[in-house]
Amino acid sequence: MGLPMIVSMMLQAFYNIVDSYFVSKMADTAAVSGVGEYGVNALTLAFPVQMLMIAVGVGTGVGINSLLSRSLGEGKREKASKIAGNAIFLGLCTYAVFLLACICLVPAYLRSQTADPVITQMGTEYLKICTILSFGAILSMIYEKLLQAAGRTIPATIAQLAGALTNIILDPIMIFGLWGCPQLGIAGAAYATVIGQVVTLVLSLLFHHTHNKDMDASLRYIKPDRAVIGEIYKIGFPAILMQALMSFMTYGVNIILGLIGSSAVTAYGVYYKIQQFVFFAAFGLNNAIIPIVAFNFGMKDKRRVNDGIKYGMLYTLIIMLAGAVLLQVFGRPLMSVFTLSDNTMNLCITAIRVITLGYLFAGANIAFQGIFQAFGSGVRSLLVSMIRLIVVVFPVAFWFTAFQNAEHVVWWAFPIAEACALVVAVLFMRMAAKELHLTEESAMH
Repeated sequence: MGLPMIVSMMLQAFYNIVDSYFVSKMADTAAVSGVGEYGVNALTLAFPVQMLMIAVGVGTGVGINSLLSRSLGEGKREKASKIAGNAIFLGLCTYAVFLLACICLVPAYLRSQTADPVITQMGTEYLKICTILSFGAILSMIYEKLLQAAGRTIPATIAQLAGALTNIILDPIMIFGLWGCPQLGIAGAAYATVIGQVVTLVLSLLFHHTHNKDMDASLRYIKPDRAVIGEIYKIGFPAILMQALMSFMTYGVNIILGLIGSSAVTAYGVYYKIQQFVFFAAFGLNNAIIPIVAFNFGMKDKRRVNDGIKYGMLYTLIIMLAGAVLLQVFGRPLMSVFTLSDNTMNLCITAIRVITLGYLFAGANIAFQGIFQAFGSGVRSLLVSMIRLIVVVFPVAFWFTAFQNAEHVVWWAFPIAEACALVVAVLFMRMAAKELHLTEESAMH
């Protein structure tokens, strides 16, 4: 189950990295020099909103995934059908909220991070397209979770792959105006992204109706059921908050790094999109840990619950270690594909050298969060996330901005935060093992 989910999550990371790559290659105009770096900066400032959409979709999906897997494990087909129908209803409601928020708040949101009119204009143009047409992104995540919860990970991955390839093909065509297409610049990157997301949605919807025979896909189940929605959000709401913390962290870090300079903001944006390949691989495995542990927990099979915990943690740490080594070795070649100033490039490399030192801590935290979610303990997962993303990072990073060499030391805030969160996660795991009467092996691993 894990490998297709890992591929799926890494393909999601591809959307933003491909946009940033082609945007960085945009040519200067008579009025503006360094258009490519301005564009990357605009994407960096817009990124927290895109992450927030992912947070709501994925967080709701976590509740769906855990609850649906447990219901299927208990053989409750009718309840599973209601969960699937209400999941689709919640996806439609989520899109409506983001549509209204976009119309009202996008310009003010961007002005809160920068006073540069060029960056604000480019960011507004990109973000409005991505949010107004975000139904593809949000609903495709819902259908993906319905497929994953039932063990249909290959179809979910095929849908993600098709969308990512569509985005990759359309990006240069629409940004640079190739093959008769108008030259749309940064707006072209946005249109390519949303078209790719719609392709993923169409295929995911098709696969759901043709492959998910464990539940009834009838439209009558889309009717909202207060009890089912309550159960989904009992698990999913803390997960939404947990995922939203990533968006809030990026927004807050953008503001803090802005105290150092715009080059630091751009460097963080480029680094963050590169690191997503590693972190999204770990999150993909996390998405496999949740249904496997939840399914066997529903069947009261303690041995398989313990195995899910043990090997889920082990494989997550292997992924993070491999990612850290690869970024340490190939960080400069990876960053060199973007058209950036020398100062921004050097800051990107510094960020890689420092932040990757905390990847093993981060991997353990991600695995623990999935384990807690599988047990229905979303609050513990949320607390670990708050510590690693907000509680430690903000004050430490802000403190480092007062240093004379702030642009080099500020990156240490991230591994410090991961180490602090791991201490708390281990304590929570020991408490959970006692409460759920698991073996000592679960607490130790």
